[in-house]
Amino acid sequence: MQTQAAGPGAFTRLDLARVPSPCFVVDECAIRRNLSLLKDVGDRGGPSVLLALKAFSMWSLAGVVGDYLDGVCASGLWEARLAREHFRGELTTYSPAYRPQDLPEILALSDTVIFNTPAQIARFAGVIAKARDEGQLFDIGLRLNPEHSQAEVDKYDPCRAGSRLGFPVSQLRPEHLTGVDGLHIHALCEQGFEPLQRIWQSLEPKLAPYLPNLQWLNLGGGHHITRADYDREALIQLTRDIAIRHDLHVLLEPGEAIALDAGILVGEILDLFDNDGPVAITDISATCHMPDVIEAPYRPALMHEPDTGPTVRLGGPSCLAGDIIGDYRFEALPQPGTRLAFLDQAHYSMVKTNTFNGVPLPAIALWNSDTDALKLIRQFDYTDFRDRLS
Repeated sequence: MQTQAAGPGAFTRLDLARVPSPCFVVDECAIRRNLSLLKDVGDRGGPSVLLALKAFSMWSLAGVVGDYLDGVCASGLWEARLAREHFRGELTTYSPAYRPQDLPEILALSDTVIFNTPAQIARFAGVIAKARDEGQLFDIGLRLNPEHSQAEVDKYDPCRAGSRLGFPVSQLRPEHLTGVDGLHIHALCEQGFEPLQRIWQSLEPKLAPYLPNLQWLNLGGGHHITRADYDREALIQLTRDIAIRHDLHVLLEPGEAIALDAGILVGEILDLFDNDGPVAITDISATCHMPDVIEAPYRPALMHEPDTGPTVRLGGPSCLAGDIIGDYRFEALPQPGTRLAFLDQAHYSMVKTNTFNGVPLPAIALWNSDTDALKLIRQFDYTDFRDRLS
């Protein structure tokens, strides 16, 4: 995958030595800028816009998110709890499968619960009925697989052959929608408007017989709505058209779009040696701090990387042989103690960090690029590693 980072932006003005290393630094102004663009889509196009917590769960900014968006969406019980503890607005929860012991609380917490298959809805019919008999109010949704691939990478394609995400639209029958209030369609990954348009053009004729009996249509996430080249006017028009033509409320669930180009991961060179070329060890680990570098894979953008200069392989401090961030150019060979930063690390990287090998978790800092105010939100220590184990 190619990095979608637009550039360092205001982070060029941040002194990297002001934060501990490693550290995620999130620019509140950039978050607000993204949120304002999403709010405009909601205001002019009519859809509810929900933050996907799976991509950005920085609950210290929950109040800011609540000032702009309609709510959040969760991927299971713990995210649903986090949503109700810290965020405002509506809560939609979707999981490929629910554990029986979790579903009663999920129903109690959520405004909408989306199931992956009609069989799950039928299996939990008694639990759903009991919750409603107790006075709980919630909608039931069904996730569909449009069976129309548009994702660039197979492993990130919900419509790939044999996908576990969503009920194949070719198998949909009227009886599957008994008790269902709306449909959920998530088929994109960090993409522009055109793939969404193609998916909807393919899907709309197949869904037309069912839509009059539904209340809403959730178009999921994967929309890079806040990217400079995204056609937001076309998205606004599409959501309007769906709402008018089918009398449906439309929802969007952007995740990375909220935090796009809004955060960096600051680190430090620990050692430098030669092995068929310069190799540097950093206190940033691909496997622990930026797992998408290995999973996607992709090469994160390095702030201030020049066009010419020595190429250095950057790797993390873990014992994993593949803990390699990538090969980068420097104006001169970086010495131990040199600070560096990777761009566009506020979404997904922060929520995926782990402590493999006992590698410390990055601190989290909030920066205001307008005022230059910097606040250290969280630092982690040995107990955070210890208490995950037994």
